Amino acid sequence: MGSKLYKALFMAIGIFSLGYMIYGTGLLVIWENINRTGIWFAPVIGSWLVIYILNALAFRAIIREPQLPETNMSFWSVLRLTISGYAINYITPFVALGGEPYRIMELKPTLGIQKATSSVLLYSLMHMFSHVLFWLASIVLIVAVVPLSDVMLAGCGILLVVGLVLGYWFINVYKKGFTVSTFRLLEKVPFIKHKAREFAAKNAETLYEVDEQIRVLYSDRRNAFYASLFYEFVGRVIGCLEIYFTAHAIGMEMTLAQSLIVSSGSSLFANLIFFFPMQLGTREGGLALALRSVGLPAAQGIFIGVVLRIREIVWIIIGLALINRKTKNNQIDSPDPKLEPVPVRSN
Repeated sequence: MGSKLYKALFMAIGIFSLGYMIYGTGLLVIWENINRTGIWFAPVIGSWLVIYILNALAFRAIIREPQLPETNMSFWSVLRLTISGYAINYITPFVALGGEPYRIMELKPTLGIQKATSSVLLYSLMHMFSHVLFWLASIVLIVAVVPLSDVMLAGCGILLVVGLVLGYWFINVYKKGFTVSTFRLLEKVPFIKHKAREFAAKNAETLYEVDEQIRVLYSDRRNAFYASLFYEFVGRVIGCLEIYFTAHAIGMEMTLAQSLIVSSGSSLFANLIFFFPMQLGTREGGLALALRSVGLPAAQGIFIGVVLRIREIVWIIIGLALINRKTKNNQIDSPDPKLEPVPVRSN
């Protein structure tokens, strides 16, 4: 009953948000831009199927453990959760928060709460870590390709230092975990410290186990760690192709290196203002600034932004449709009352 209730809630929020986004963009605008993009719209949509497949491979590498047979989930199960989870992220404020509880609830019947929570947290961390590495690689490319003023060069230097600090923080999280330390920090915050202390005391065993599974991925499962990071990073690089395809649809001469710079620059800007549903307004501004930085017409950022938004709408529809899709293997939609929770590792 609970499973059906939260799925119905996600569907209701999704349909309402999707309708608002389509209304805000305008059906006529959507149709005109699809026609203007022409045959290039197919590879724009298709490139994200490749990205989601890579995301699912990264997620599955984290979930699977040889000593836990229940973690050997089918690729389709993980791909379905990947696409539907990102669809929820797109339509909720504070991007990348809405889909994570959904994934945990979907994985819990199969993996148990501790393994489900740690797997989703680890994948979210990996997704963000790959983004930081992508930004660092992009900064190096910008310095090598784009003529920079002293101010822009200094800005790149600052971003490089910030990226390296973030990368160091991620490695420390993988080495030590972060759920217990996070709640210890929350216990010092006014207004919520009592509730945080109560939650931490009640769920101490789960929090310690989640931290242990985070540490195990980096210390004992290095192959899975690097495989997941590789898939995520390649997915970031392939994400540049949609900008490359869209630019060529309107006759803009853009190189692959320029598309990578534009993609990383616009995503950095959008993530600095992360609380807008579907990043409304922030992406177009980021695209315009990034296009100008590589010597391309900034005005075309509006068209590219609209096309990317249409692509998101298409995948949101697909993701919402997949929320109620049941799988034949690893029936994560139908909890098995006989299923035992994942055993706690002993050190």
